[in-house]
Amino acid sequence: MIYTRTGDKGMTSLLDGSRVRKNSIRVDSYGTIDELNSLLGFGKHFIINSAIVEKIHIVQLELFAVAAELADPKGEMYPSKIGEAEILRFETWIDEYVKLMNPAPKFIVPGSSQASGILHVARTVCRRAERLMTSLEEIEPVSSSLMKYVNRLSDVLYTFARFLEEQQELVNS
Repeated sequence: MIYTRTGDKGMTSLLDGSRVRKNSIRVDSYGTIDELNSLLGFGKHFIINSAIVEKIHIVQLELFAVAAELADPKGEMYPSKIGEAEILRFETWIDEYVKLMNPAPKFIVPGSSQASGILHVARTVCRRAERLMTSLEEIEPVSSSLMKYVNRLSDVLYTFARFLEEQQELVNS
């Protein structure tokens, strides 16, 4: 069933069955991860680079795990699936694409193409998720791996956007 009516009064259930307000920092954190996932799904339709599309798909699958972990306040219902391997993989992706680009100027004006523009928007949503998770961490524990993952993911999205911008410049020149 799509509707349950259990959220009609501004409450929702976490994975452990506890009920919280829909505007709680925890719900806002995993809701923003969900927003990021949807935005990346939309963004894939503008990206013609199949390697980047494949990497974004991997990220989307992992974002389900990030959201689930954030929706499990005690960490008992959903054990962490995100760890150092995913963070190191992000760093490898960043290094791989940085080698293919010119050094970055001091400031990047986002959005020289639809593909890079949507990734810059996704990067800013990712940064918002990170800020929300940081706020959550001030009152409840948040896995350090999740914090690193989301931080590094924004770097990945920035790198992909810059790479696509440079590719677009080559096409236009």
